[in-house]
Amino acid sequence: MSTTDFIAAIELSSSRIAGIAGKRQNDGSTEVLAYACEDSSAFVRKGQVYNIDKAAHAIQNIVTELEKQLGTTVAKVYAGIAGQSLRTVENRVNHTLEEEDIISAGLVDRLCDENRDLPLADMCVLDVAPQEYKIDNALHTDPVGVAGRNITARFLNIIARHQLRKNLEQAFEKAGVKVADMLVAPLAMAHAVLTESEMRAGCALVDLGAGTTTVQVYKNNILRYLCVLPLGGNNITHDLTSLKIEEGEAENLKLHYGNAICTDDDDDDEASVPCRLNDGRDVKLHELNDIVGARAEEIMSNAWNQIQLSGYENELFAGVVLTGGGSCLPGTETLFRNVSRTDKVRTARFVRESLHGHEEELGQDARLNTLLGLLLAGRDNCARPSSASRPAQASIFTQEEMKPDTPPTPAQTVETPHTETTHKTEENEKPVQDTSKTPEKEQEKEDKGKNKNHGKDKKKSSPFGKIIDLFRDGMLDESDSIKN
Repeated sequence: MSTTDFIAAIELSSSRIAGIAGKRQNDGSTEVLAYACEDSSAFVRKGQVYNIDKAAHAIQNIVTELEKQLGTTVAKVYAGIAGQSLRTVENRVNHTLEEEDIISAGLVDRLCDENRDLPLADMCVLDVAPQEYKIDNALHTDPVGVAGRNITARFLNIIARHQLRKNLEQAFEKAGVKVADMLVAPLAMAHAVLTESEMRAGCALVDLGAGTTTVQVYKNNILRYLCVLPLGGNNITHDLTSLKIEEGEAENLKLHYGNAICTDDDDDDEASVPCRLNDGRDVKLHELNDIVGARAEEIMSNAWNQIQLSGYENELFAGVVLTGGGSCLPGTETLFRNVSRTDKVRTARFVRESLHGHEEELGQDARLNTLLGLLLAGRDNCARPSSASRPAQASIFTQEEMKPDTPPTPAQTVETPHTETTHKTEENEKPVQDTSKTPEKEQEKEDKGKNKNHGKDKKKSSPFGKIIDLFRDGMLDESDSIKN
């Protein structure tokens, strides 16, 4: 049974490309109708698409699988954008009125537009988070309706390299998949996993991904800081290859035996139990976790340093929230507490909203929180209307006009335009008898009239004559293409 109302989203991360489709229910929950994923390491690095052809092929595969599960066509999808170059920069815009007046919404919009014109070399503004407005000497978060003469707007621009967005757009374009909207993936995920009280009281969200680690800071329900570190779980996997094993085996060891904490008694009990490698060698557990813990501590230290650089270190009353696939590593919460000396640390295993369907694929291990955030952020129906398959190109000619011209035979009458034909048909329904005219003379007169007006009628009924009329009436211009 096909579905005609759903939202679809696709995320391209450093470890996988995943697509999802879901439908909101009347009770506020979301039903997951379809899910598909495949490996993305061959075309995504540090969150950025670097092989457009392979990415386009993977996008096609994901959409095809979603359509197979849905039983209908996916018209468009929401796409998430993230990557190493993603970060925030602050900008201020000033405006002074001729005299004190009430600040209007139009003035605020002009300030926002002026902010977006911020000159950035090789960077583009993906989104804007207004921080505050200073009107004369008072600060406001909503300036509309406030009286004043001088207004200073402070904005936080979320920027990224042009190439990051360009490559993503080209991949979807080459795949033939329409993008409903390109959402900043970290923002969508933050609104899906953080509570309103956490965002209001102040908290930091650390997304521990495979290729990158994203740090966000929120205070008073406003984004205050965002940056992406080029460190992630893949670095831990790569470090484990120093044991002279391949990355696939190293990843498997990390997932099954890895721990971010190495205690002093690792040489005893379980820590001394050897891990058997594929080549028959044994590696003690504490030796394995010495490697895992060292890199994990480096990632946590860099994330905490970014939180300090945000300037909100002492205003995070709701603490720190960890998420992403890296947060599933045992001992991660404890390690972050040790590094930051912060007691309030929790792990967001799943989004806050109620979801049902495909529980086995989705799980609750925080790996798909970004994808689920994109799904929940979508608003438009992504299904193609059942009555609207791909529209055919409209023709400017009627069916009658598209017929080729054939010379009339003596027994045939010359075709006239559609309107004239209708008129003559009505007249011929009630013929008038005229005894003063013989059939031979009537036929001779009719033949003369045909020969006289044949050129005019042909010009009117031909496609080229119609084109000339359309140009004269202004319905076409020289740039329009004409298809027979």
